[in-house]
Amino acid sequence: MQTLIKGATLINEGSRSIKDILIADGRIKEIADTIDAPQATLIDAKGLYLMPGLIDDQVHFREPGLTHKACIATESAAAAAGGVTSFMEMPNTNPQTLTQELLEEKYDLGAKNARVNYSFFMGASNDNLEEVLKTDFSKVCGLKVFMGSSTGNMLVDSKDTLEAIFKDAKGLIAVHCEDEPTVRKNMERMRAKYGELVPMSAHPWIRSEEACYLSSSLAVELAKKYGARLHVLHISTAKELSLFSDAKTTYKKRITAEACIHHLWFSEKDYLEKGALIKWNPAVKTPADREALRNAILTDRIDVIATDHAPHTWEEKQKPYLSCPSGGPLVQHSLVALLDMMHAGLISLEQIARKTAHMPAEIFRIKDRGYIRPGYFADIVLVDLDSPWEVTEENILAQCGWSPFIGHTFKSEVKHTFVNGDHVFDNGKINQNIRGQRLSFHTGD
Repeated sequence: MQTLIKGATLINEGSRSIKDILIADGRIKEIADTIDAPQATLIDAKGLYLMPGLIDDQVHFREPGLTHKACIATESAAAAAGGVTSFMEMPNTNPQTLTQELLEEKYDLGAKNARVNYSFFMGASNDNLEEVLKTDFSKVCGLKVFMGSSTGNMLVDSKDTLEAIFKDAKGLIAVHCEDEPTVRKNMERMRAKYGELVPMSAHPWIRSEEACYLSSSLAVELAKKYGARLHVLHISTAKELSLFSDAKTTYKKRITAEACIHHLWFSEKDYLEKGALIKWNPAVKTPADREALRNAILTDRIDVIATDHAPHTWEEKQKPYLSCPSGGPLVQHSLVALLDMMHAGLISLEQIARKTAHMPAEIFRIKDRGYIRPGYFADIVLVDLDSPWEVTEENILAQCGWSPFIGHTFKSEVKHTFVNGDHVFDNGKINQNIRGQRLSFHTGD
């Protein structure tokens, strides 16, 4: 099968131009000013903007074991509707992904159910180092280390284990950084003040700047000591930015950082209106932190924009602070949120493509994805920049059925998403028959 996309404004590798793009056998065959291909299915893209599909390097799709919240099928469909063509999913499912056997079982689930491309992180604990070191990083996106609170047995706080991971792991180490003793101390202080009625607005003070910086700085110290490839997830404070370089090189930049949509959009002032709907770990923090993160995107101290899509049921999110889980759905609305920021003059289309596609592909060393290039897989999103639409319960595809953006009218709309050349999302409709592919990776230094 062939598909010809005609007259789109191509946003790719720092530039824009009006081009035709021919897709054949799942890959981009040709890019030119004009292409004639009578045998191809035609997409008239005049007035639309064509970008590389987003690569979301941090999602929680809850399968296996937590499928009352979400599952790979529903969340990957939401991803496709949002222009996300590849995801990397976290290991804190049930059971937790702490053995190679359990990791491969998740890949089997991805092959059966993912509407877009997929990879799954191998999980680390204080006592599974032998399993961790078996990981084949040509087939696995990375190793996930919770250097802060997590569910079950996934908090890695053993100094010896951390040293061994950073010394001996042969692939990318992605870390959640919050210092657990600091979080516990802050929680005790708040419970002493409020009892069992701790308010949601206390969240950024419990999961504080200090907790984030102590843990992030330790991770960076270990990475520098052993020359490890480190990717620090969901940076939430201005203070942490001093830990990272603004170098624009990719393969030589061994310590990189990610920011998430909620930290770029919301601030602590929004807890009054949104409450638990913006309760994430790390916490949404001050307007000054948000401003610093936005600036760090532009200066390359922050390399990647992702979601930390982590849905819970509506009933779970209605619980009081101490029993309400952290996290929420974002994967369907990440691109359109960034496009709203573009309309506000906060980021350009070229920078969006760089931070959501080019840089994830470079940092994780993904083969043949993340760019619009001849020979690369045809992972493509087409957007209409001037097509307002309101987020409602009816158009949310995440299984949980809610969003922190519900009631918001976005200025732009995803019209088409192609995954490996397959038209998985077409003007509001998901093709449920399409399945993504397992991502593969370059290895070595």
